[in-house]
Amino acid sequence: MALLLRAAAVAATAAVVMGMLASPAAAQGAPSPSPDPSYRNHTVGGADGWFFNATSNSTSGNYSSWAATETFYLGDYLIFQTNDNSSVVLTTNATTYTLCDPSEDDGLETYIYSGGGGGGGGTEETKAIAAPLLYEGTNYFFSEADGGAQCQQGMRFEIKVAYGRGLPPDLAHPPPPPMERVLAPPPAGSVLSQGLDGAGAGDDTDVKNAGCRAIAAGTRFLEAVAAVTLAFFVAL
Repeated sequence: MALLLRAAAVAATAAVVMGMLASPAAAQGAPSPSPDPSYRNHTVGGADGWFFNATSNSTSGNYSSWAATETFYLGDYLIFQTNDNSSVVLTTNATTYTLCDPSEDDGLETYIYSGGGGGGGGTEETKAIAAPLLYEGTNYFFSEADGGAQCQQGMRFEIKVAYGRGLPPDLAHPPPPPMERVLAPPPAGSVLSQGLDGAGAGDDTDVKNAGCRAIAAGTRFLEAVAAVTLAFFVAL
């Protein structure tokens, strides 16, 4: 009889302890689990894409509102469904972003992806540009086309990039930037290639993962060429 009473007391005590651990008050001091996200592709603007209509002087979406609903980590890609009327500029320079002008930015963390002819009405062939998130913290994106007018009319947004799992090996140690930096296309079957296949551009989409250039390296290259040329003529 004593053993039965003791067993019942132990069971009752265990039930009280379990109830305390499960209560919200007991869990208040517990740290939240750290995120372990998989690398993701984010289609900028969702179904609206990254387009500018010169006739109505407006963008196809509200990009700041879209960005506010997403969570971004190093190694993710932003997929821009766009055309040659608009460009994609990535920078960590707040001044460049505010001015909508990368022309005076000699930083190695500012890139211009192909496109940006400007002047169109948004009916040209759709292309996809894939921009990797390489820098933790605040990243800025905008279109420099039409002399920065597209950016000034709302074709711009900023995001916060968290560390997450860090950069994958293929992005962690990119080669030194030449005048034209070209990121290698993703391997078939990777999360990026799957994201592009399902982004809604169709079989005719010309995926422009190439065409990313480092402005500073290009400027230094041209200055070096000019200096050598001048020295040659002086020697004559």
